[in-house]
Amino acid sequence: LNIDLTVLSDLSKRLSSGERVKPESDAEKDCYQLISDLDAIGGHVKGSLSAKKHMRNEIWSLISYIGAPSWFITLSPADNKHPICLYFADKNIEFKPDLHLPDEAYRLVASNPVAAARFFHFMCTNFIKHVLGVDTKHPGLYGTTEGYYGTVEQ
Repeated sequence: LNIDLTVLSDLSKRLSSGERVKPESDAEKDCYQLISDLDAIGGHVKGSLSAKKHMRNEIWSLISYIGAPSWFITLSPADNKHPICLYFADKNIEFKPDLHLPDEAYRLVASNPVAAARFFHFMCTNFIKHVLGVDTKHPGLYGTTEGYYGTVEQ
């Protein structure tokens, strides 16, 4: 694919200024194809603008399908204070809920990011299952959950 960089630069400036641009020449069409390809690829890169746009589109689709959400919940498990995370991070196989000093607990979790990730996944999965009641035979604490959408801040 041969891209004329001057045409790409011109399109970039025009689009940045908010102008609605319809590709007219073959060079502009090639540039738009490149932008489309990059957008499609960028949608799979976590944290990219394309991925965030894709998530916004998913959320709007969910709202269109089931209606506006009734609850917004922010979950922020404190990994260096929770005994399960400290168990995941520790080298001991047997679980003994020893009380670690705060500095020692922080170092233990910081030295094992996989344990922190496992703990976060464990907490979120169990929150969705037991508090929201998703994939269970009983409603959650807030009633029957019609849908949910979760993201992780980066």
